Amino acid sequence: MNNHKAIILAGGKGTRLYPITYEIPKPLLPVQKKPIINHMVDLFLDHGVSDIAVLINKSFKEEFDWWKKRYYSDKDLLIKEEDTPLGTLGGLLSLKDWISDSKFFFSNGDELKKVNLCKMSDFHSNNTFVGTVALVKVPNPQDYGVIVCKEGVVREFLEKPENPPSSYISSGLYMFSPEVFNYHPGSKFCMVEKDLFPRLAKDSKLGGFEFEGEWMDCGTFERYENALKNWNKNNHE
Repeated sequence: MNNHKAIILAGGKGTRLYPITYEIPKPLLPVQKKPIINHMVDLFLDHGVSDIAVLINKSFKEEFDWWKKRYYSDKDLLIKEEDTPLGTLGGLLSLKDWISDSKFFFSNGDELKKVNLCKMSDFHSNNTFVGTVALVKVPNPQDYGVIVCKEGVVREFLEKPENPPSSYISSGLYMFSPEVFNYHPGSKFCMVEKDLFPRLAKDSKLGGFEFEGEWMDCGTFERYENALKNWNKNNHE
């Protein structure tokens, strides 16, 4: 896995957690006494992925510089600023040269995940996919974007469907081959879910990797409180 790279999205505004996130970026909020983003960085490091970039909003540069110095001063971790918000996809283009010809993971920085990245990489590499979405089974798929797969190939996206045909949703963790830049719409505000995945799915180039590990969304006060109460319980008993 040391030939893989990883990018973590940490530039969102976290509006559903206002007013807390006016001054603290959501990925730096603590869960089990360390920032949420640390759990993602540590997952990559534990799997041998040490080249990691973090996309941030320039208004929080000081906070992330402090974070890197405190937790990862000895790691090869790149902090890349976005001058203006570019969504979940736009900023990826600024890292094209850094990625070079390597496969790479691409993840939200405000969720908690326990995924076997080696198995995910094998799934991606053993198929002809340009992108792979890590899918997690949840009891309330109607609250998220449901992804419909057939034999591991993504066929359809359903945003918060009233009657979900599946219990699997996107975990906010993806794997891409460098060919993904052939599908990138350019350096502007754009979204993975709307501006990339439908194009890949149309060409049958998007895979769905179902995993059985833990996953928690911290995007609302209710979900964040649940993570504070239960992440430690689920992973460290």
